[in-house]
Amino acid sequence: MLYKTNARTLLVTSAIVSWLLLLAFVLLNAERTLAGSAVPGFALPFFSNLLIVIFIVSVFLFQRLQTESLKGLDFIGYLWNLFSRAGVAAYLSVALFLGYRVYSNYSEAESTLLLHLVYQVNFGLMVLFLSKAFYIWRVLLLYHKNKFLQIAWDWFELLLAATLLLTIFNFKYTSYIFLPLLALMSFYILFLCTNLKWVAYLTFNNKSRSLVLLGAILLSCYIFIRFFKNTADSPALVIDYTDVGFLLLAMLFVALYSLAAFLVSLFSLPTSSVFEQKSEDLLNFQRLSQSIQQGQSETQVYDMLFDSTIKASDASAAWFELIRNGEPQVTHLLNINVEQIKRIRHLLLAYNIHSSDYINNNLARNPGFRELALPWKSMVILPIKSPKHLSGVLYLLKDIEGGFDRETVNVLRTFTSQTMLTIENLRLVNESLQTERYKEELKIATQVQESLIPKTFPTDSWFEISTHSKAAKEVGGDFYDFLQLSESRIAIIIGDVSGKGISAAFHMAQMKGIFHGLMQQDMAPSEFMKQANSALSRCLERTSFITSALYIIDYRMKGFMFARAGHCHTLYYNSMMDDVFYFQTEGLGLGIIRDKSYASHIREMYYDYNPEDVMVMYTDGIVEARNAANEEYGEDRLQYMLKQTYHLDADDIKWAIINDLEDFTGPDNLYDDQTLMVIKFKPTEPNI
Repeated sequence: MLYKTNARTLLVTSAIVSWLLLLAFVLLNAERTLAGSAVPGFALPFFSNLLIVIFIVSVFLFQRLQTESLKGLDFIGYLWNLFSRAGVAAYLSVALFLGYRVYSNYSEAESTLLLHLVYQVNFGLMVLFLSKAFYIWRVLLLYHKNKFLQIAWDWFELLLAATLLLTIFNFKYTSYIFLPLLALMSFYILFLCTNLKWVAYLTFNNKSRSLVLLGAILLSCYIFIRFFKNTADSPALVIDYTDVGFLLLAMLFVALYSLAAFLVSLFSLPTSSVFEQKSEDLLNFQRLSQSIQQGQSETQVYDMLFDSTIKASDASAAWFELIRNGEPQVTHLLNINVEQIKRIRHLLLAYNIHSSDYINNNLARNPGFRELALPWKSMVILPIKSPKHLSGVLYLLKDIEGGFDRETVNVLRTFTSQTMLTIENLRLVNESLQTERYKEELKIATQVQESLIPKTFPTDSWFEISTHSKAAKEVGGDFYDFLQLSESRIAIIIGDVSGKGISAAFHMAQMKGIFHGLMQQDMAPSEFMKQANSALSRCLERTSFITSALYIIDYRMKGFMFARAGHCHTLYYNSMMDDVFYFQTEGLGLGIIRDKSYASHIREMYYDYNPEDVMVMYTDGIVEARNAANEEYGEDRLQYMLKQTYHLDADDIKWAIINDLEDFTGPDNLYDDQTLMVIKFKPTEPNI
């Protein structure tokens, strides 16, 4: 910290001294020119060029140090910081120039010395603006960076700094030698300006505010460009800063990135509400998941389902039928009357689809619906049912054709599935005193929970995956899942909820919903853990927490990055080194710390894999399993088993470990949920 403070002081002093010397140089030479001297005696070889470079380097390095302290996701704060501390320099520049014009008109004579003073001040203001904008854009451009983007930016800074040599040695950047190189730099800048991932995280309101700020910043760029372009034609100037290639390229980058951010924000503004709706769907899913912990009744759960599905689908009309004693009873209505419901239900009974999962995006094509002369053109029917019980049926209608696309229907089905799970669990709790009934309902809950765990993983010639999961009770708290992010990238998660039984199963379902909701945004593992902790902090009991590990495997890059939230260390076999070891990474369980300081307890790691490498992920039920002598299976024994079996296929490795575990613990000696996942990377490559 002391080093940075001293460096800032040195850079500020250097910038001020070099600018004052440059001002003195310009004014003295301008005065000698006015006095009629043919050759300014004060001019030294490359003296002014050296002062220009020192001033530019000092200001840019100072701003680089300043922006290193900017952290977090307050993108509007970054834009405001740029505008309030540097963008206003352009408007101050306009005020100075207008003051000069007023003075010149009043005195009926142009003052060359005053013109040079205004010109030099505006030069300083422009360099201040460019340096601030340059490094603010750097922070935003490198948001969610990868290794390639970091290298591309480092080379850009290096090449841009190299253009200062043109200024020192007084080369004209418009010469035939350097013009092609500058043209290539321009294309390089265009490439960098395509990295605008941060814009996707702005809400509708924030995008509106960003358009105002970006417009003001673009106007600042225009003001400086217009001033120096018009002033360059003045024959009285001692120094023409339009000949400084560094400033030209820096202004080109700042202006183009500002314009790109403005256009992306503008054209993505209409779709912002869609992403906000997805976030709202996630929150509603969480509310459904935590209904039982809050002691809500079935009626309240159905109320939440009805409201959530209407918002998610933007339905024009809807109704919900609760099935009681085999008979439907309408409990919720929206923009439809009982007579219309009777007519629709009668037609559905004739088609035998009144309680089936049904979608019709063009009711007018169906003769029966066409005869009803209804004002709606699309319809979806979503039954709320478990394998053995039908609880209700939800009907949604829209007044446009094709109103229910595949993505919307998938969201609606997620709501109904979660509602069914919540309802079944509520009934289990309410009937817990009836032992036989309790066991029957627990089996249903188990079936619903099992449906949330993937039975198969995507197959590819890059890798093979084999999994094993066994609950200590009818329902458990261990979970794993995956999400295909792109053709070459897959996200895999494994976790363990504290405790066992129903409560752990509820939180497992919540974590699955959070995983799919957040990873749709394709975020880094560490960022996922931070946001998942924030979401779970509002619904987990104070005594509960979740351990988890998230892996994003990139087949194209032949590597994976992961973050660990208090979960068991990953066991890994490196075929190149012929070594078996555990990844020792830091990480704290989700829900243990429930404030912003949790972010400091998560670390992200990247690892390049080799063909024939093996990765073993597991829950503590594996290594903490005990035998009759109360001895733990332990990490050392698991590591030994991988050393003996790494040459086998993933499925064989898994069964070798499970068989060894069962030999160690003995039969029917399961005290905690057990989950094991084995991934083996293959030597063959897919056609991607």
